[in-house]
Amino acid sequence: MTANQPPGPMGAEPANQAADWKALRGDVEGIADVAAERGRSFVEAARSHATDYIDQRKGDAARSVTDLATSVRESSKTFEAQPNIRAFFDSAADGLEHLGTSIEERSFSEFYEDAEAFARRAPVAVAVATFLTGFVVARFIKSTSAAPLNSTHPTSHRL
Repeated sequence: MTANQPPGPMGAEPANQAADWKALRGDVEGIADVAAERGRSFVEAARSHATDYIDQRKGDAARSVTDLATSVRESSKTFEAQPNIRAFFDSAADGLEHLGTSIEERSFSEFYEDAEAFARRAPVAVAVATFLTGFVVARFIKSTSAAPLNSTHPTSHRL
C-alpha cells in the first residue's frame, strides 16, 4: 500500500458519502414536514381561539350598536318640526337596530365570508373605502398630536 492510495476498496468512499448525504436529506425533509405540520396546527388553534373570542364578544358589540340606535332615535325627536331630517335619523336608527340583530344572530365566520364576497364583487369600492379610512385616521392622528396654539403650559411663551 502506498501513501497516495486511499484505504479500502476503490470507490467505496464516494458511495458512503452519497448515502450519508441522502440520509441527511431525508432527516431534514422529515424535520421540515414536522415543523410545517406544527405550524399549521398552531395557526389553526390561533384562528379557533380568535373566532371563539370574537363570538363571545359579539353580544357586547350587538348591545353597543343597539344602544347607538336608541341614541340616534332619541336625537331625532329634536327634529319634530323637520320631518325629512327626522325620517333620516329614524332610518339610520332602524339600520343600526338591524345591524345589532344581525351581529347577535350571525357568527364571525359568516361576517368574514360576507366581507370577503363583497370585496370580490366590488374591489374598487373596498380600495376607495380603505383609502378614505386611512385618510381620515391620518387626519385624526395629525390633529390630536398637534400642540394647541394658546397653551397655558408654564414653559410656553406667548408672542
